Amino acid sequence: MILPAIIIVFVFNYIPMYGIQLAFREFDFTKGLTGGDWVGLKYFTQFIESHMFTDLLRNTVVLSLTTIIVGFPAPIILALLINQIKWKRGKKVLQTTVYLPHFISIVVLVGLLNVLLSPNTGIVGHIMNAFGFHDVNLLASTNTFVPVYVLSDVWQHVGWNSIIYLVALSSVDPQLYDSAKMDGANRWQIIRNVEIPAIIPTIIILLILNMGSIISTGFEKIFLMQNPLNLPVSEVIETYVYKIGIISNQFSYAAAIGLFNTLINFALLLTMNYIAKRFSNISLW
Repeated sequence: MILPAIIIVFVFNYIPMYGIQLAFREFDFTKGLTGGDWVGLKYFTQFIESHMFTDLLRNTVVLSLTTIIVGFPAPIILALLINQIKWKRGKKVLQTTVYLPHFISIVVLVGLLNVLLSPNTGIVGHIMNAFGFHDVNLLASTNTFVPVYVLSDVWQHVGWNSIIYLVALSSVDPQLYDSAKMDGANRWQIIRNVEIPAIIPTIIILLILNMGSIISTGFEKIFLMQNPLNLPVSEVIETYVYKIGIISNQFSYAAAIGLFNTLINFALLLTMNYIAKRFSNISLW
């Protein structure tokens, strides 16, 4: 049953890796993927020495780290809260409600943000005007772009990401709850001493996977939210690769930047996995 999935991954993830050589060649349309002069690390050096390198790396790390810091604990807290609800019907309604935003497409979500946050016609814009913050465009400000991006991302995915923690909590032995109650433990003590230890392995594994993509951000959402006013903080490596490779036709340069991004993520994944295995004996391998 797993064979079709293996074939799909091999065809769409491993075979295209042949194109990585473009990062080390001077791409020539007439010679195809296998042609072009070998230039080695020319484009990697060009990217590192470019005036955009520091800004791109800073923006990417800030967006990713902020998303992890704010968004990673959110589904854990939500799962712990949902697990405390004993009314089954209410619990199902709440779960369905918090899962629904995950199924909203990125295009629709950004459209909603533009409508709601408009300083002239949006609900949030009217509320801000009522409090004296006139003509503040949250999507066009370099100070508010990161909070808007992160909070909207948390709102959209917190419910869906909590599912795996709810599954881990469902495997807790009921006898542990009974023993804790017999010892006089309150709800907070049960959460701290029974439920959190039960989901720690899941937390560590997901944290490793998240840290492995720390300098990768959601291209679609950031690209759709970009405008000339917020560009100083919204231009990240992935959007820059698109503009350099697709719009400017600098395929070799774009391939080098993309490979650089992937190698950094892979190194961070290995480092985080090593740290987790050393201190908690929990790792991906």
